[in-house]
Amino acid sequence: MAPDELRESLIGAWRLVSYTATDVATGEVVEPFGPRPRGLITYGPDGHMSAQIMRVGRPDFRHGRLEEGLSEELAAAAAGYLAYAGTFEVPAEDTVVHRVELSLFPNWVGGSQTRIAELDGRRLRLSLPGAARIWGALRTGVLTWERARRQAV
Repeated sequence: MAPDELRESLIGAWRLVSYTATDVATGEVVEPFGPRPRGLITYGPDGHMSAQIMRVGRPDFRHGRLEEGLSEELAAAAAGYLAYAGTFEVPAEDTVVHRVELSLFPNWVGGSQTRIAELDGRRLRLSLPGAARIWGALRTGVLTWERARRQAV
């Protein structure tokens, strides 16, 4: 698929199906956000994107307001959540680059996140282009997304 075709195919919203990370030395597979993570990634025709992933079952804060959260509540909430947004480009037939403008993880701001993209019907696999340190080991990471369908309210 040509880069322009891939870009056009990405436009819209995708719900996270799974996120796995495989240790390159041992083959051990972990699920960084648990066995049933929730997530949404959107790609707009104007070139903007946003990604959010969360671990299911994060504990509620004792009080109903974010600014009243205790340090340990805030830390636990952040440890189970990843969010970033910015712009995207498709420089090659199988590559999407996210240019990060905002992120829960400050180290990503101003940088880019490159992913290898594979489309298979309503499924989108975004893989790291190489191994990265995830949960203390060099691992490959694969996020599988499914094209979002509008849910009844």
